[in-house]
Amino acid sequence: MVKGSNVTLSTLSESVGSVIVGLRWASPSGEGDADVSVLLLGPDGKVRGDGDFYFYNNPVAADGSVQLLGKTPTDGGDEDRIGFDLTAVPDDVDRMVVAASRYGGARFGELEDLTVTLSDATGEGLLRFAVDDADSVSAVIFGELYRRDGEWKFRAVGQGYAAGLAGLATDFGVDIEDDAPSGSALDDTAGDELPTVADEPAVETVEAVPVVDAVPSPRRPRDEAEPPSRPAARPRTAKRKITLPKTAAKSLAENESWRNARLFPLSALKSDRDRETRATSVLLSVMAQVPEFGRRLTAAFGAPAGRMETFTEVSLPHGDTPRRPDGVIRVERAGKLWTALVETKTNGNALKSDQVQAYMDIAARRGYEAVITLSNDVALEGSPLVEVRIDKRRKHKVALWHLSWAEVAYQAQVLIRHEGVGNAAHAWLLQELLYYLQHENSGCHGFQNMGPAWVPVRNGIDDETLCHGDARALEVVESWERLIRQVCLGLGGELGRKVLPVQRGKRGQDPRERRSAQADQLCLQGLLEAELRIEGTPGVLAVGADLRTGKLRVSTQIPAPAQGYPLTSVKRLVRRLAEAPADLHIETLVEGEAGGPRGTLERLRPEPADLLPKAAGGRITGFRLSLLKGMGSGRGSAESGFIRSVDDAVQRFYAQVVDHLDQVPAGRPPVKEPAAMR
Repeated sequence: MVKGSNVTLSTLSESVGSVIVGLRWASPSGEGDADVSVLLLGPDGKVRGDGDFYFYNNPVAADGSVQLLGKTPTDGGDEDRIGFDLTAVPDDVDRMVVAASRYGGARFGELEDLTVTLSDATGEGLLRFAVDDADSVSAVIFGELYRRDGEWKFRAVGQGYAAGLAGLATDFGVDIEDDAPSGSALDDTAGDELPTVADEPAVETVEAVPVVDAVPSPRRPRDEAEPPSRPAARPRTAKRKITLPKTAAKSLAENESWRNARLFPLSALKSDRDRETRATSVLLSVMAQVPEFGRRLTAAFGAPAGRMETFTEVSLPHGDTPRRPDGVIRVERAGKLWTALVETKTNGNALKSDQVQAYMDIAARRGYEAVITLSNDVALEGSPLVEVRIDKRRKHKVALWHLSWAEVAYQAQVLIRHEGVGNAAHAWLLQELLYYLQHENSGCHGFQNMGPAWVPVRNGIDDETLCHGDARALEVVESWERLIRQVCLGLGGELGRKVLPVQRGKRGQDPRERRSAQADQLCLQGLLEAELRIEGTPGVLAVGADLRTGKLRVSTQIPAPAQGYPLTSVKRLVRRLAEAPADLHIETLVEGEAGGPRGTLERLRPEPADLLPKAAGGRITGFRLSLLKGMGSGRGSAESGFIRSVDDAVQRFYAQVVDHLDQVPAGRPPVKEPAAMR
């Protein structure tokens, strides 16, 4: 699409009751980011109330019409996705504006490839629009969904706001109050106090026409004295919900041999079939009983928000022999049904192409919307786990989606420990589900095997017989990428923050080309490398496995203070790392030099001046902090396995190093939610 053009969604697909809008951008530095937001507008072009403003503090509409689904990594950066259930949008909502904003003084001109895409309920991409002229603005309206003659249409807007999210929100009638700390997402104007969403009635503003260089809401003259700014904090959730305490209450058991009664027992699981049947039933039952959890897992698959029912061991006709999918999910909304068949695998069992193909054919014939596969494997972008044939002659399309058990556990963990659910019973159900998934006998442990190529490749590197172009090296690289994605899920669940792998590569590069280049590096240098970005922390975590030396290195770089004496900066860093391990390696990064002074924390504590550049006038740009540990050799996830050693190394580095670094760059501030949300 081009700027200003529009299209009727029903002319592009028959499955547009639910759609996914994706906002993409790429950062040359790998560190740029933005926040998405959605505004629901009435016929007058204004929000009906402050509750119609959906952003990081208010991510989900109660009626399910809007849900911010979060970020997913792409080859060039990130894609932030928003799910819209168009059948659930209230009748008095005329259009929905999709925007993004930057914070901390950043501008969209620092990002590349600003793009909005729209996909239907089957996951098929319907349209694409690239924003080309967003240089000096800090907020951009990418597009809007609007009604016309009973049909939903999409308009490519691409309009910027230099005043940031504050100017955009104010123009559409969201009430703004100037009592937030500076550096917030809602105002990027230096020297101005920053606004937050207030609890008072909306103030009338001018007609909501996107205008470049709109000014912030003038609640305070610019020449008044600045009040003291408050420190930035992490955003609060939009509603008060129930989360479980991190530490359990003291047990009433008479001795340690007593075990708590469990809703989902594991002792009777003797075979893979038992595990698959039990895991499917446990998961689907909790999805139906805990709406927040069921919706979180199905929204990305195009399911509407509505009454959910789940079934197991359903018999469906297929030729001479009926088929029995492991489960069925049905969601009813306004008299319409959305149906997905579920195929489950546990332990190391792989999905079978013929099974999935049969379910795809059944779903197409019966008018079902999706087939969902669950296993311990992790899907990679551009590399489907199961190849299926799509009969293009069929008018009805069926989407094929995959979930890893690790992702299911992550979503449950985030809800009960960080974001909260509606009541205590729901929290308890999720806790029981999480206990079941994490138990060694459940078979739902996520990615657990580096594959049959791991040992030959490792041995080939040891004895220098691994040849360039060996196909087994590519298999190991794919397993490494799956492992890193799972490590991100595990760490993100513990922290309640987004943790994403950073995919660096040429713009538009096919993911298979990137993996091929990594396989070449593995053959030549014996290295597996990855980067992780943790929301709210400076820089990235670099993870490297050197198969020649058998060492794992986890590191991060932090910038040096822009002002102050070098020795003062070094001493302050050593003090901040007072609780870090003594074997932590610290290296000084010096401008114009390949490597600077380095040493272990144990040696540097009494002599921090050893980190100063040896050459006079050398300018310190930052510090690299690293921890080394031996890596496991086995291909599995046992105590001595490679998978366990990587996960432990990342967890240890975050807990013992990153968590103690209090120099966090200014980010998104806490934003007051409207009174109706409390």
